[in-house]
Amino acid sequence: MSRIEHIRLLADYNEWMNVKLYEAAAALPAGEVLADRKAFFGSIFGTLGHIARADTIWLKRFATHPSPPAVLDAMRDVPMPTMAEDMFADFASLAGYRRRLDRIIGEWARSLAEHDLDVEFAYSTLRGAPSCKKFFGIVMHFFNHQTHHRGQATTLFSQAGIDVGSTDLLVLVPEIT
Repeated sequence: MSRIEHIRLLADYNEWMNVKLYEAAAALPAGEVLADRKAFFGSIFGTLGHIARADTIWLKRFATHPSPPAVLDAMRDVPMPTMAEDMFADFASLAGYRRRLDRIIGEWARSLAEHDLDVEFAYSTLRGAPSCKKFFGIVMHFFNHQTHHRGQATTLFSQAGIDVGSTDLLVLVPEIT
């Protein structure tokens, strides 16, 4: 599997898992989604909101790539969030935004070319510190961050009595025939 194929697989995994998590959240009473479960981001809503904020920050940064795909133009008008702010008034607005992000992530992943991954990519941290890394490493962090926090979310669902089903990337890895 090439790096590009792997990134596309991770984009599909991101969307597949988010559909599962958001369906699980929609099945819970609103109070359960907002309940403080003593997690790092408090609640299921807080955890899912954190992932959406971080994805927004990275997609806005990705839009500054030397060859940004047109799909990332949609991110230019989105204000740069801070990790502390709450971007979403309620679960419905978060869920709608998540669907939009997942569409953008999928289109972005399908637009990448192998040479895009070797670019030295400069950006600033949220504290303003400059950083420059190979773009491929940053993309791997982007997807790993989502996976890490979705793992936290699945624990919170489990505590609420909801089984979200399989969360293994392996389910989406193509069989060799």
